[in-house]
Amino acid sequence: MRTPLDRIRHTLMFEIIGLLIVIPLGHLLFSLDTTHMGMVGVISAVVATIWNYLYNLGVDHMLKRLRGHVHKTVVMRVLHAICFELGLICVLLPLIALYLGQTPAQAAPLVTSLALFYVVYAFVFNWVYDVVFPVPTARRADTPVNA
Repeated sequence: MRTPLDRIRHTLMFEIIGLLIVIPLGHLLFSLDTTHMGMVGVISAVVATIWNYLYNLGVDHMLKRLRGHVHKTVVMRVLHAICFELGLICVLLPLIALYLGQTPAQAAPLVTSLALFYVVYAFVFNWVYDVVFPVPTARRADTPVNA
């Protein structure tokens, strides 16, 4: 499993890179003032950071218990990203609507676009992250050190 410091690095990299993409893109697509788009991005990033840590920790524990390891197939990565976003939408939709002074229905296109972007982004980012920073394999207790 990943260490707490690795999880922090993962989360910070994910959110910072995401913000660098989302703020200008959201400004262009939704004609939101960059200050408002920036605030939407920051609100989303703070909420997503907390959710990211808790969600991934829970998934890793579940995988470790059910499969004995935390490695994911492509299908598992797709489901992982979609479930993450669905949970996040439940929290973000009312918060973003409230911040923008809109109804949830009015804020839904922005939140849905953010979710769709982050599903693809999460899939690509996590795959690349796992390649660049692979999960350390645990040495079995019965395996000699020099083996």
